[in-house]
Amino acid sequence: MLPLMLVIFMGCQKKATQNEDQKFSDTEETHAHNEGEERGESEESSEEVKAVHLSELKFNSLGIKVGALPTKSLSGVVKANGQLEVPPQYEATVTAILGGNVSSIKVIESEKVRKGQTLAYLSHPDLSQIQTNYIKTFSRMQFLEKEYERQKRLYEEKVGSGRTFQQTEADYQSIKAEVKGYESQLRQLNINTSKIRSGTIYEYVPVISPIDGYIEKVTIQMGQYVASQTPMFTIVDNEYIHADLMVFEKDIHKVKKGQKISFTLESVPRINLTGAIYSVGKQFEQNPKAVHVHAKIDNKEEFLIPRMYINGKIRTSETQITALPEDAIIEEGGKPFIFTAQKHLEDGEVEWELKPLEVRTGITEDGWVEIKLLEPLLENTQVVFNNAYYLISEMQKSETSHSH
Repeated sequence: MLPLMLVIFMGCQKKATQNEDQKFSDTEETHAHNEGEERGESEESSEEVKAVHLSELKFNSLGIKVGALPTKSLSGVVKANGQLEVPPQYEATVTAILGGNVSSIKVIESEKVRKGQTLAYLSHPDLSQIQTNYIKTFSRMQFLEKEYERQKRLYEEKVGSGRTFQQTEADYQSIKAEVKGYESQLRQLNINTSKIRSGTIYEYVPVISPIDGYIEKVTIQMGQYVASQTPMFTIVDNEYIHADLMVFEKDIHKVKKGQKISFTLESVPRINLTGAIYSVGKQFEQNPKAVHVHAKIDNKEEFLIPRMYINGKIRTSETQITALPEDAIIEEGGKPFIFTAQKHLEDGEVEWELKPLEVRTGITEDGWVEIKLLEPLLENTQVVFNNAYYLISEMQKSETSHSH
């Protein structure tokens, strides 16, 4: 009887132990299930904060612009610096042909002048002497011309001596060359020889402008003695001003005649000017090793002055690509992002959901950046055109707030 009771007791004890084990196992499963649910909720929450939600009022107050990802014509760009220049034939340094004292100055700096206009007058005792010598030589030439004609007739009629005729001819040709020499010298001094022959003697030498343009510099003063070949005025015709850019060796193969350029002035950085290349140099400057590229300017402004420094961009190719303004792109963790935009109606109120989208970027031009999508956008997806910095900041605030 005792062994039977022992077996029954041990069987009951084993069943109780199994029940305890089962109860403990159920508790663990329940706990694990609850933890899983909590993690799931946490993960869902984490997903939810990876977007910025704005009311219609806030959206409009921030001036956020949205639309389909646009296609824009952007080009490859070669950056080049340089300065504004004028071709040598449209820039002149006016010098004194004859040394003399400055008796009057007729122009001031920045004044517009025309070719042939008198800029100043010089006086010198040698001026009178040259004119006197010219008159004497011209009169002597007139006498010898008549004598030459007379001796020629006598010689042809076999009355006069051939020797006398030859000597007269030689004297006439010699004095004739001397007269031409004086006339050439007087023309260089801008003095009218026909008026001298009629009795006019000039006391002053006019200094004449050789080109149309503007007086860039006046380097003389009243009463100053100016030696021969001394620079007196600098004249520039800004009508022919152009952009002279220096393109480095590594980029020169991309540049050719006809390509469009844009540039800004270092002194006026906010004004953007455009033009087109008309000449590419064929020789490298050694320091730095670069080639001169000359470009016509489309719309010349009055404030453009030779030797102004410029920062230029040469458009080397042009393609249609998807692009967004720079303000639509933000870099986070070393990766570029843009935002997609979707409008919802929540409890009768309009709400905007703005989600970050990782992309890759390409060429940049005039404030626009090429956008390369990692995956195609769904049809009718709108993207944000501005305020990316603000949106990423708001998203980070939401994530920080949630983590606490």
